[in-house]
Amino acid sequence: MAATPLLFQPITFRSVTARNRITVAPMCQYSATDGLGDDWHIQHLGARAAGGAGIVFTEATHVSDIGRISPRCLGLYNPRHQALLARAAAIITRCGAVPGIQISHAGRKGSTQPPAEGGQPIAPDAGGWVTHAPSAIPFVAGATDPHPLTTTEIAGVVAQFAASARMAREAGFRVVEIHAAHGYLLHQFLSPLSNRRNDGYGGDLAGRARALMEVLDAVRAEWPADLPLFVRLSCVDYLPGGLALADAVALAKMLAARGDVDLIDCSGGGIAPTVQIPSLHPGYQVPFAEALKREAGIATGAVGLITEATHAAEIVANGRADLVFVARAMLADPAWPLRVAKTLGVKPELPTQYLRASL
Repeated sequence: MAATPLLFQPITFRSVTARNRITVAPMCQYSATDGLGDDWHIQHLGARAAGGAGIVFTEATHVSDIGRISPRCLGLYNPRHQALLARAAAIITRCGAVPGIQISHAGRKGSTQPPAEGGQPIAPDAGGWVTHAPSAIPFVAGATDPHPLTTTEIAGVVAQFAASARMAREAGFRVVEIHAAHGYLLHQFLSPLSNRRNDGYGGDLAGRARALMEVLDAVRAEWPADLPLFVRLSCVDYLPGGLALADAVALAKMLAARGDVDLIDCSGGGIAPTVQIPSLHPGYQVPFAEALKREAGIATGAVGLITEATHAAEIVANGRADLVFVARAMLADPAWPLRVAKTLGVKPELPTQYLRASL
């Protein structure tokens, strides 16, 4: 009998073991009210856990009301948000997956309509809010200038990340991921395109990374040492003068040296609306995960149009990444991991309630 492909072998981070290396990537649902989710979130996350993934992440879950992307985004900045998220963590666990939560602050990309409603900025006098950012540079022309954070206000945001991590721990999540990608606040600090500060939070890469490092320190103070901590990075900005892969490698080395970050979830783009990705093809961002893993000696997750069984298996088997993060394919088919298993000759791990399905 052929050996089980590495994609379907368990993987352990600290005290947490996932049944396989397929991870449901965070995917915004734009279905919350005042940061509070509802039954939609429970069925969405539960279906993907029952579908065979190893780790299932919530969508970006915001650390403050003005840290949301839109008024319909999920939050964890008020204890009343905890009960719904505890239900989500419980159903993910019951279905055999590891519950993960991504915590985020949108920064200057906040106060917008949900994409299905146009995605345009919402002015403060039209139900939106003044966003916060490292520098007073709006994300899109015509948007209200963001408020540049003072050092005292940065400390407040750091404390918000820590409070959300504590509430996530209490809600039963087993992995937390800090969102420092896709043009959101921590990425705004990292990128020279959005960070024009001349204090200790700007300048060279170490200065621009200071906010992220302070968030990690604060989160680790609330997140148990036996539970894993992931970071999502945009490894390139795809724009002149922005972050390049060499910067991401240098940052990955900083994160690896800390010893408390377990994996970098390697994505790209998002810092400006003018970004043009040179070539969109299956696995187009996998080389980022491969480079950071090789150069920094830290575990990585690969993303980017990974939709085929053999492709996902190859990425892990060849040591290009430790996990594959899947989004669109999981939206289209919650049972994608079970179908991948069957394609690769692995007996699918079905919930007992679904055994008669014999996928």
